[in-house]
This record gives sequence, structure tokens and C-alpha cells, in this order.
Amino acid sequence: MQSPMRTVLIVDDIPYVRKTLKQILSARGFKVVGEAENGEIAVGLYGELLPDVVTMDLVMPVMNGVDATKRILAINPDARIVILSAMMQENLVADAIMAGAKDYIIKPFQTDEVMKVMNHVCPAQSSTGIAGGAA
Repeated sequence: MQSPMRTVLIVDDIPYVRKTLKQILSARGFKVVGEAENGEIAVGLYGELLPDVVTMDLVMPVMNGVDATKRILAINPDARIVILSAMMQENLVADAIMAGAKDYIIKPFQTDEVMKVMNHVCPAQSSTGIAGGAA
């Protein structure tokens, strides 16, 4: 039996960033179940979709990534959120980590770094510890 794909919600106000991240993740074991261009939409979609992990931009219109992170964690304290940040946003990254985000990726991102962080925050299901043993 094949393990289920890890699901992800991509949140960024720049369509190109969402598209690039979707291509990277979709080709490497993640199923993109939703996309949002601001934090308010992200919070609504999170409650609907309950993805395994959320990639969250920090600077967006309507609701920023720190506030969206706090609201998602109020829905589910175990939510796994990975921040997407430009180089000069260290203070916002720190705020998001303090709010409960699990890790961050610096933009412009490299595929290897994206996958390193995503696999750390949301590891693929392994067959160890599952009742029934090997197939």
C-alpha cells in the first residue's frame, strides 16, 4: 500500500512564487491542496482543507503572515507552518517563529533548501511503527 501524499497549502501574494513552489513540491511527494494570496484567505482555506503543512509568506495585503500564522495555530495548535521570507525580514521571521511557525525558507529559494525544510517539518510517512509490518 502506498503512503498518502503530504498535503500543502501555499500562501503568497505573488502568483509566480506560488507557481514555482507548487512545481517544486508537486514533483517531490507533496500534493498542493490549496493556494491563497493573503493571510485572510489562508486562514479560511486552512480550516476547510486541514493540510499537513502550510507555506506562509510574511508580507501580504489584507492579513500578513504573522497574523495568519497566529490565527491558524488558534484553529489547530499542531499546525505545521513554514515561513517564506525575503532576506531583509529577519524581525518578521522571528515574530512568526515566536508565534509558532516551525521553520522558514529564504526567498529567492533553492529547491534543495525548500525540500530540506519541508521534509524536516513534514516527514514522509514511514512504514515503521505501523501495525501489520511489511507488506
